[in-house]
Amino acid sequence: MQPSQSMTRQDIRTLALAALGGALEFYDFIIFVYFATVVGQLFFPPELPDWMKQLQTFGVFAAGYLARPLGGIIMAHFGDRLGRKRMFTLSILMMALSTLGMGLLPTYAQIGLAAPVALLALRLLQGAAIGGEVPGAWVFVSEHVPDHRIGLACGTVTAGLTLGILIGSLMATGLNLVYSPAEVQDFGWRIPFLLGGVFGLISVYLRRWLEETPVFKALQERKAVSADLPLRVVTRDHRSAVAISMALTGLLSVAIIVLILMTPAILQKSYGFAPAVALQANSVATFFLTIGCILAGLGIDRLGGGRFFLLASPALGIMALALFIGVAAHPGWLFPLSALCGLSVGIVGAVPYVMVRAFPAAVRFTGLSFSYNVAYAVFGGLTPIAVTLMQQISPLAPAFYVLAFALVGTVIGLVLLRGQRLG
Repeated sequence: MQPSQSMTRQDIRTLALAALGGALEFYDFIIFVYFATVVGQLFFPPELPDWMKQLQTFGVFAAGYLARPLGGIIMAHFGDRLGRKRMFTLSILMMALSTLGMGLLPTYAQIGLAAPVALLALRLLQGAAIGGEVPGAWVFVSEHVPDHRIGLACGTVTAGLTLGILIGSLMATGLNLVYSPAEVQDFGWRIPFLLGGVFGLISVYLRRWLEETPVFKALQERKAVSADLPLRVVTRDHRSAVAISMALTGLLSVAIIVLILMTPAILQKSYGFAPAVALQANSVATFFLTIGCILAGLGIDRLGGGRFFLLASPALGIMALALFIGVAAHPGWLFPLSALCGLSVGIVGAVPYVMVRAFPAAVRFTGLSFSYNVAYAVFGGLTPIAVTLMQQISPLAPAFYVLAFALVGTVIGLVLLRGQRLG
C-alpha cells in the first residue's frame, strides 16, 4: 500500500493521535451509561415512577446506537468522495460539541420537557459521530502505514477505543468516591461530560496536523474517486466482502457486549459476586482487552487473516466457557480468569484488518462503515435480549452465545485461508 517498508515518525504520530482521539471519543459516547440513574432523575418528570425514568433514560442511550448506521454511512460517503481527513476531523468535532452540550444542559426542573428532548437530540448527534469515527479511524490509519503494519495500526486504534471504556469506568468510580450521592446529582455528574467535551475539542485541534492519506491522494491524482454512489457500488459489487465484514462485526460486538459490558451484571445476578468486586474484575478485563487488541494486531500482521482467526476464535470461545465455569467452581479465580478472558476478547483488534483489505480504496470507507455499523446495530440490539432469555435455560448461556460466534470466526478463518476472493 505504501512503498516504505517501515513506519515513519509521521506514521507513528498519526497512529498515536488517532488512538488518542478514538479513546476520548469512545469515552464521550459511553460515559452516559455510567450516570444513567442520575440523568433519569434530573431530565424526566419527577412524578414518573423510577422504573419509567430508568427505561426512558436507557431509551435515550440506545438512540445513540440507532443513529450510528445513518451517521456512519453519510460520513463515509463524503469520506470516499472528499477525503478521509475531513470526515475524521468532523466526527470528533460532532462528538465534542454534543458531549459538552450535555454537560451544560439545563434539567427538567429548569426548562421542562425541552430538557429530555434536547438530551435525545444530543445523544443522536453522538451516535452519528461515533458511527463515522470508528470505521473512519480504521481506514485512516490503515492507509497511512505500510501494508505489513495494517494489523498493528488497526489493533492500536481499537485498543484506544477500549481504553475509552476503561477511562469512563474509572471516571465514574472516582467521582462516586470523591462526592456524596447528593453532590453527584447536584453538579458532579456534569464533570465527566464537560471534561470529555473539552478534551474532544483539544483532539480536534490536534487532528489539524494530520495529513490526508496517501491512498486517497493517489485516487484524486488518478481521478479514480468513485463517480457512482459509493453505497450502490458496495452493495452491488462487493457482497461477499460485506457478508464477511458483517460476520466479523458480529463476533466483535458479541465479544464486547457479553464479556465486557454484560458480565458485571451477570456475575452479580447469577454468581453472587458483590457489585464492587464484579466492577473491579471488569476493569481488569478491560485493561487486558486493551493489551489484547495490540497483540492481535501484531499477530494478524504475522499470520494473516485466515490462520489468525482459525487460532484466536476457538481461544475466545474456550475462555468464555472457562470464565463462567471457573468462577462457579472457584470464585477466587475471578480476577485471573477475567484477565485471560479480556486478553482473548482482544481478537476484536484484528477484525478491522480483514475489513479494510476487503474493499477497494475507492469505496473502502463506505464498505467498512456500512458493514460495521449495520451489523453492530443488529447484534448490539439483539445480543442482550437473546442472552437474557437464554439464561432462563442455563447459567452458561453467555458462554454458549459467545462460543457460537467464535465458531463463526473459525469458519471465516477457513474462508480467508482458502483465499476466497472478497468482492
